[in-house]
Amino acid sequence: MKKKMKKIAGQRVLYFMIIPCMIYTFIFSYYPLKGWIMAFQNFKPAKGYAGSDFVGLSQFKFLFGDAEFWRSMRNTLGMSVMNLVFGTVFAIVFALLLNEIKSVGFKKVTQTVSYLPHFLSWIIVTSLVSNMLASDGMLNEFLMALHIIDKPVLFLGEQKYFWWVATFASIWKETGWNSIIYIAAIAGIDQDLYEAAQLDGAGRFKRMWHVTLPGIKSTIVVLTIMNLGWILNTAFEVPYLLGGGLLQDVSQTLDIYVLKYGMNIGNYSLATAAGIFKSVISLILVFGTNAIANKFDENSLM
Repeated sequence: MKKKMKKIAGQRVLYFMIIPCMIYTFIFSYYPLKGWIMAFQNFKPAKGYAGSDFVGLSQFKFLFGDAEFWRSMRNTLGMSVMNLVFGTVFAIVFALLLNEIKSVGFKKVTQTVSYLPHFLSWIIVTSLVSNMLASDGMLNEFLMALHIIDKPVLFLGEQKYFWWVATFASIWKETGWNSIIYIAAIAGIDQDLYEAAQLDGAGRFKRMWHVTLPGIKSTIVVLTIMNLGWILNTAFEVPYLLGGGLLQDVSQTLDIYVLKYGMNIGNYSLATAAGIFKSVISLILVFGTNAIANKFDENSLM
């Protein structure tokens, strides 16, 4: 006990520094949770929490019996899983290739240019994607010039293309930014391991496979666990801005479903029930993935 208290006393400056973050988290993340009571009421804004009728689990029963909700769930999981898988793979591959560049100046310029799209708003990004994929856009013109297609493809008019379009937009915007942590992890690998592998005759790709990837494995595991917690929260802007109309069956996500019932229709109780369901599933995914990582003796969050 004395050792623990001594350790805490030695780190008291760090504890004081984290207090503003704790206050911010409580105000914006935990205090609003009192609004979850709306999911168990027929909530009316004019009556407030105290005056609204208590209906128990009726909102959840309606939610789980609503085909539109499950369609939104399918779309959310589909696009989120594609973003997670392809986004992680592209970020790791980009970090690996960037690490192999010998010119320090060129490496810095490439890295800076790669994460600039992260700072663009989704309005700008979806506008660029929309113009590029239009029937008279750059991609169709390019494919027709190469005689790969005979007529323009309606990338934003056919449902089978939409998930891939959303994934492409996310990868283009976030790959450079997501690679920063992997690049930092690669920089921490002992250089003697590379020299030893090179002396054993390992080429660049074998050094990447047998030295670099094992060296950042723990980083990949931890980031994957963290990203799984957001897997139901990663598909809103692109589906909302590019979807709709004929694409609504494949573009409406849980967040759009909540927005539709909460703001457009005014059914705050149903929207809150959907939000609670999403939060519970996210927690299950985080703890489940963390347990699997612990079982296989991998680094984990807890």
